[in-house]
Amino acid sequence: MLYYFEQKLLLPELTEQIIATYRETGTTHHLDLCPMPNYNNVAGIIEDLKEILFPGYRGRDRLHSSNIMYYIGDLLGQLHDKLCTVFEQALCHGGGSSCSCSPEKRQSIEQIASGKTVDFLMKIPDIRRMLNKDVAAAYSGDPACKSQDEVIFCYPGLEAITVYRLAHAVYELGIPLLPRMMTEWAHSKTGIDIHPGATIGEYFFIDHGTGVVIGATCVIGNWVKLYQGVTLGALSFPKDEHGELVRDAKRHPTIEDNVVIYANATVLGGKTVVGHDSVVGSSVWLTQSIPPETTVLIQEPNNRVRNKNNVHGIYYGDYI
Repeated sequence: MLYYFEQKLLLPELTEQIIATYRETGTTHHLDLCPMPNYNNVAGIIEDLKEILFPGYRGRDRLHSSNIMYYIGDLLGQLHDKLCTVFEQALCHGGGSSCSCSPEKRQSIEQIASGKTVDFLMKIPDIRRMLNKDVAAAYSGDPACKSQDEVIFCYPGLEAITVYRLAHAVYELGIPLLPRMMTEWAHSKTGIDIHPGATIGEYFFIDHGTGVVIGATCVIGNWVKLYQGVTLGALSFPKDEHGELVRDAKRHPTIEDNVVIYANATVLGGKTVVGHDSVVGSSVWLTQSIPPETTVLIQEPNNRVRNKNNVHGIYYGDYI
C-alpha cells in the first residue's frame, strides 16, 4: 500500500509536464476560447431529428393522429434551442483552432445562428421526402428485405444516408465544423464515411455498407446503388505555388443516374464520370470516365481448387 501512494506522488509532476506541452503545441488544444459544439449534444440532436424524420420507430411509441402534433411540436421547440446553441458555437469557432468574440460580434453571431436554425428546420419536410425515396430504393433494391420497416430499423446504409442528408443541409447553410461532426458520428456507428459536402440525388441505396467512402466533391445522381467497400475518392491532391493543398477543386468522381457499383470497387478522380445505366464490377480500379450503359469488370481470376477426396488433383478455373 505504501508503494501505491509513493507512485501517486509522481502525478503532480506529470501534470506539470503535460500542461507544458499545451504551451509548446498551441494548435491541439482549445483553452481560453469560445466553447465548441459538444459531441454528446450533437449526437442527441441527431437522435431527436431522426425521431421527427421517422416517428414511432426508435423513440416514443403509441403515436397517432391525435397526439402527433403535440409531440413533434414539443420536439421542434427543444431542437430549436439546442440547434441555436451548437450553431452559435460552431460559427464562433469558425472551423479554426482559435476565436475571439467581442460582445458585439457574439451578439451578431447569435442572430445569425438563430436565423440559420430556422432555415435548417424549414428544410426538414424536404429531407423527409428524400429519405422516403431512399427507403423505397433500399426495399426495391434488396430481395432479402421483407418490408420498408426493416429498412428503417436495420439498414446501416439508411442510417448513414439519413445523417448525411441532415449534415448536408447544415453544410449548405455555411455552418463550419458541425456537418463533419455529424457524418463522423454516423461513420463511427455504421462504417460508412460520407462527406457532408457530397451531392447525392434521389433513391440512393448503400447495401451492407461497411467500408464505403464518398468524398467531399462527389456528385451522385438518382437511383444509384453502392455495395460494401466502394470508394469514390481522389486520384491526387494538387498543390498551389506555395506547396499547399488546393482545397476547392473537384477531386472526386461523378456518378450519373442508374449506376450500380459492386463491392470493393474504387473510382477515383474529379474528372472521372461513370455514365448513366452503367455497372462497375467488384474490385474494379477505375480512374477514367466510361460512357453510359457500360459494364466494367476485372478479368475473371483463374481459381485453383483442390478436392479433399483427390489430394493430387489440382483443378484450374473450376469449383468442385
